[in-house]
Amino acid sequence: MPDLIAQGTAPEYRWRRTLPPAQTCILGRDAGFWSVPWDNRISRRHAELCWKDRCLEVRRIAGSRNPIFVRGREEDVFTALPGEHFVIGDTTFILTDERVTITLEAPRPVTERTFSAQYLKDLRFRDADERIEVLSRIPEIISSAASDEEMFVRLLSVLLSGIPHAVAAAVVAVDPQQSDSPVTVLHWDRRTVTDRDFQPSDKLIRQAVSTGESVVHVWSGSSQQAVPSFNPDGDWAYCTPITGKACAGWAIYVAGGFSGDASSPDGASVRALRDDLKYTELVATTLGNLREVRLLERSQTGLRQFFSPVVSEALAGHEPDEVLAPRETEVSVLFCDLRGFARQSEQAADDLLGLLHRVSDALGVTTHHILDQGGVVGDFHGDAAMGFWGWPFAQEDAVARACRAALDIRAAFEAASGHQDLPLADFSIGIGIATGRAVAGKIGTVDQVKVTVFGPVVNLAARLEGMTKLLRAPILLDETTAAQVRALTSRNEARVRRVAVVKPYGFDAALEVSELLPPQSEYPALSDDDIAAYEAALEALLARNWEEAFQLLHNVPPEDRVKDFLTVFIAQHNRTPPDDWDGVIPLASK
Repeated sequence: MPDLIAQGTAPEYRWRRTLPPAQTCILGRDAGFWSVPWDNRISRRHAELCWKDRCLEVRRIAGSRNPIFVRGREEDVFTALPGEHFVIGDTTFILTDERVTITLEAPRPVTERTFSAQYLKDLRFRDADERIEVLSRIPEIISSAASDEEMFVRLLSVLLSGIPHAVAAAVVAVDPQQSDSPVTVLHWDRRTVTDRDFQPSDKLIRQAVSTGESVVHVWSGSSQQAVPSFNPDGDWAYCTPITGKACAGWAIYVAGGFSGDASSPDGASVRALRDDLKYTELVATTLGNLREVRLLERSQTGLRQFFSPVVSEALAGHEPDEVLAPRETEVSVLFCDLRGFARQSEQAADDLLGLLHRVSDALGVTTHHILDQGGVVGDFHGDAAMGFWGWPFAQEDAVARACRAALDIRAAFEAASGHQDLPLADFSIGIGIATGRAVAGKIGTVDQVKVTVFGPVVNLAARLEGMTKLLRAPILLDETTAAQVRALTSRNEARVRRVAVVKPYGFDAALEVSELLPPQSEYPALSDDDIAAYEAALEALLARNWEEAFQLLHNVPPEDRVKDFLTVFIAQHNRTPPDDWDGVIPLASK
């Protein structure tokens, strides 16, 4: 593929980039990958480039400040062939179709030297001030690159500007685990444009990568037999490996020539070459370290979908096994189940992927609000999600956080219920929250583990979620959670009403369940007086005054579905309590 080379007024103001076929690229001072930041005479978006039919089409963008000159004339629209150039401001853009080919036929070098990384580190620069000034800019130049491709472009520009006698350079890679794998050129650049191929030595590259040391090959010198036919890019080449797992098998290859006053490759020029090697070693080390950091950042980003932010925060700077070790703690557990999933499954039998996306979006609302309140997403069960608070850090307001998350989830689903074009449409939710002791942390077998919570309180939260269908309440709380909400939460934030004392199916003990409600300002359909009337009816029911309870329930608005549970129960018994009535309503199913 052809390349476009940009060269400004200083050696470091340059890049070489490969033109993609039949794609329009924007050239400008602030144009992403095709930016020319060093030239203020180039507009932010100056020209459109497109390589097709073996030529480069260039079109000046309306509003760009300065003209484009090609073949000595100002042009707004033109085509350029390989070998031609155009000028904008103080920057020359050269179109080239040069090739780089790894050669397997390199002759035996006149001189071969190997330099360990430690030797180069101990070596003192002769021109330390100039080298350090350039090196100090490398971390910023490389780390600000948005991609590996952009990083390679910047890296080679820095190398060629910092090594005066370098003619060409490349970032190459070879699989260190496979001796017969080909050498790949990740990116390359050449100081001047020629009609000859750049031919890095396969043998030199493999030797450097396999030994982990910088290797120099010298093919010609003023006092030694020259081999000019092999290396048209100069008298010598060296290859420096880039260390680190993030750059396994990578290396920097540099080729160049000796200055004219060198007496021999072993004289002053070779000593200068050692300075260049040290410079390249430092560049390679910087690149390796920065890419290791970038790889670590990507790994941490990838792990964010497995760990809640509060867990990631706990892991930062601590031993993972210590943080994630299972331990007993006080937690509040929230179970949320999607309602309408079975009906949607039947209707979407021919579009299961579409259904999966809708369910994922719906569960995403649940997990978003769990995480937003500092909770941990502990598990998914089909169309249900579980979150918990109180681990890995103790949270004194764990109950309040769990309840805020539940109310936010309820509000999101209710807001979407009237919009058929939204993913949450036709879905409703049931939420159960329970508080108590549990074991939280890394739980599982020797083969597979997950970060979750274990104990009776988890089962209780799940059962409360199941009871929301029977009691017709969107959010149910156990007695411990309800008591804390009443004691610590303002009615302007949340309200609680006792619903009933029930014996869940399969349970031996009775359980008082309560409903979590939004404040009256957000849910005026059920006022504080309505809640008081319902709880008065419940007290009458418990005290065997069923007729009074039945009448009090009629004071609750008919839109309230929860009152139907008690009303139907009383009516089924002809408004008369059984002789063995103990205030507990047995549930016939989960």
